[in-house]
Amino acid sequence: YAILGMAFWQLFSAGLINSSNALVKAGSMIVKINFSKKSLVIASAGQSIVSFLIQITLVIILFIYYKIAPNIAILLIPLFIIPIMLLTLGLGFIFSLLNGVVRDIGNVLSILMTFLMFLTPILYAKPSTGFLSRITNYNPLYYLTSVPRDLALAGVVTEWKGFIISFVISIFIFVVCLV
Repeated sequence: YAILGMAFWQLFSAGLINSSNALVKAGSMIVKINFSKKSLVIASAGQSIVSFLIQITLVIILFIYYKIAPNIAILLIPLFIIPIMLLTLGLGFIFSLLNGVVRDIGNVLSILMTFLMFLTPILYAKPSTGFLSRITNYNPLYYLTSVPRDLALAGVVTEWKGFIISFVISIFIFVVCLV
């Protein structure tokens, strides 16, 4: 449960941190060559997909080791990472520009991702009552990480409404930040 949740979280977190630093790391190349700067952000976010595939491979090894048969719906995971990547790219476009202007954004973003991970039920089940439960209801990252995890582990998703709303928010953020 926790390892699979962390795989989806790391896809978002590592992709956002890498893409926010993309323009700063390629500063000398940007000055010398005229090309689309969006490609740097997309390539940096794409690096997180490679680490995600490695983590999913390790999860499959854990399934085999513990003799747990994953649900056949695990094959749908590539479709369910699309909204996570759209959100990552959208926020990556904005944060890469902000990081070019204010260099501390990259450092603050790493700390913010750690804090946000503890506010999002990744390593633990969603609380049913309390302040954290109310925050989780409005956190699109919860739905984007829990729906694929629940689909892979149980084959049943109870949070469709939240996932669809989060998907629409991801598309909106991606389109607005791309423009």
